Amino acid sequence: MSENVLQIPKGTPVLITGATGFTGTVLTRKLVEAGAKVSAVARSSSNREPFRGLDVRWFLGEVFDEGVLTAAAAGQEYVFHLAAAFRQPGSSYQDYWNVHVGATQILARETKKNIDFKRFIHFSTIGVHGHIAVPPANEDAPFAPDDEYQRTKLEAEVWLEAHADEYNLPYTIIRPAAIYGPGDRRLLKLFRMALRPVFPLLGRGKCMYHLVHVDDLTNVTLIAATHPDALGQVFIAGADEPIAVADIAKIVARHFGKTLRIVRLPIGPFFLAADICERICRPLGIDPPLYRRRVAFYSKDRHFDVSKIKSVLGYTPRHANRDGILETATWYAEQGWLKA
Repeated sequence: MSENVLQIPKGTPVLITGATGFTGTVLTRKLVEAGAKVSAVARSSSNREPFRGLDVRWFLGEVFDEGVLTAAAAGQEYVFHLAAAFRQPGSSYQDYWNVHVGATQILARETKKNIDFKRFIHFSTIGVHGHIAVPPANEDAPFAPDDEYQRTKLEAEVWLEAHADEYNLPYTIIRPAAIYGPGDRRLLKLFRMALRPVFPLLGRGKCMYHLVHVDDLTNVTLIAATHPDALGQVFIAGADEPIAVADIAKIVARHFGKTLRIVRLPIGPFFLAADICERICRPLGIDPPLYRRRVAFYSKDRHFDVSKIKSVLGYTPRHANRDGILETATWYAEQGWLKA
């Protein structure tokens, strides 16, 4: 991490939610190594083994527990609010609301008690924009969230901006693209499919996917935390360019000496099958083998303009799509998860 990325002075108290997640782990390590006084909120059941030997003060409990957040937020000068609710079959709107909106409200109110508070860095998602009909979309593109995860992420953004305006709370919002890199499994299924004899694509769309390497995302986050021009701003964090899912598969296949054969299938029957699966499985508490959201992935384009992080923050993404994909594929193979 270059010196111009992190300008938070050594010994500064900072709080991270979602610290045990993929991005949170990377961000926490960078902050600790830079000398910040790091506190973190995590469930008692969370795996904290990756933090062994790191100087982190833990506050254990649910991220929407007011008592936990009140204690954790006391005296902090920066809050990095990364916590997100997992998309699970049994999750309700209230589950998403508690983590995305409720926790944001508690933290934002508590930080106002700290006279030396500097910045509330809030993680949202590019999903608040939904399908990008006229690409590329920037931070001012229309909102079109299409599930409860995205809707509650947007609700948290709207609330935070209104609260900050009323109470003069310093904040910055980050909307990450699809986060990936060694240490995460987001792309593992896709990479495995790329090594099979046939790679299926649903529908006739381009299926553009906008990625952000976790190293770039955390660098953008750290710069935005202290940059004066980031105050009260929203930033989309992503690679320089999107990439088609088929092109991701081609890169992986070639890397492992495979020839990729793409087969296009009509998407309609898969939407119908997904709806049937969800209607049958959800009341029984069973994880459906097929979700409408997974099918819809092939019908949407994620294509964004990341010029704002360049012009305002002075940051250019360091990880090109191809290099990051190969780095991640190599890591998967080292774990024994990919076999040519």
